[in-house]
Amino acid sequence: MNLGKVGQAFTAREIFDLIQDDLERVERKIAAESVASADAVTAIGQHLQSAGGKRLRPALLLLSAKLLEGDARETSAAAIRLGAVVEMVHAATLVHDDVIDAAETRRGRPSTNMTWGNHTCVLAGDWLYMQAFQIALRERNFQILDLLIGLTQIMVEGELLQLERIGKIDISEADCMELVDRKTARLFSVCAQLGALAARGGDGAREKLGEYAWNLGMAFQLVDDVLDFTAREKTLGKPVGGDLREGKVTLPLVYALERATAEERKLVGTILRQRNYETVPFARVLVLLEQYGGIERVRERAQAFTDKARRIVSEFPESPYQRALMAVTDLVTERDH
Repeated sequence: MNLGKVGQAFTAREIFDLIQDDLERVERKIAAESVASADAVTAIGQHLQSAGGKRLRPALLLLSAKLLEGDARETSAAAIRLGAVVEMVHAATLVHDDVIDAAETRRGRPSTNMTWGNHTCVLAGDWLYMQAFQIALRERNFQILDLLIGLTQIMVEGELLQLERIGKIDISEADCMELVDRKTARLFSVCAQLGALAARGGDGAREKLGEYAWNLGMAFQLVDDVLDFTAREKTLGKPVGGDLREGKVTLPLVYALERATAEERKLVGTILRQRNYETVPFARVLVLLEQYGGIERVRERAQAFTDKARRIVSEFPESPYQRALMAVTDLVTERDH
């Protein structure tokens, strides 16, 4: 394991090298715990796991645990189990999201709802949630359960709020930030806090890591909202412009619409009504975003959250894990998918 030199910036590979063995243990735990008596649920779990993904959430949990445990101790079994828990919760949200959004692809492959159908996927997502809670329950720690139950309620409420706003053009910056908080940032924060709990860290360290990860999650989702407009479809793993096609007005477009003419707002309204780019091409939306600086403003907001995350984690003593958490902030803002 390469722990790097003091003061040296970490690359993405070096970050994940630090916890590679632990992530492999998490993967084995997920595989073992995703077997259900209903074959379809097992197949959906295997499909999601084989699709890969960044595993950023369990990585965040493991790095937070190791930051507080130090090199002297082997990563606790609790941290491995909780790493599996957060990835299974995340997987459950993806299954439900794809049903709600009527998605056709996920990570470059057919989405679960396209393969198994909506009814099966709703139940499979429910099963994954309950199985994640079952694993967490084995820790016999009410703080862990409080975090996970509160998180799930917040995320579900976020989905309901988003559904209420589908197809509406008069979405505010505050509306967007609320959804970013509920759908992404809170999960990031809980990941880091669970890592602290697994390492038996104090309340102060747990709260500080939670705040770090919340800012990281805010930046992550804002970059996601930008990439939905700017990434290549092959890189993104799903069609670009998907949010607007599904009737969602995200922050880059909110900023552009603040300065747009009445005629330009009508063009966006047409897309929201028709749910396609046949009448108003996607390229016209990109021109609008460029003309009014929507993309650039969101990138600046994301960078501000990233800078805050870096300031918070810089307060911890320097170590390979502290530097890795610092470097994760760059991965979030500079990624292309």
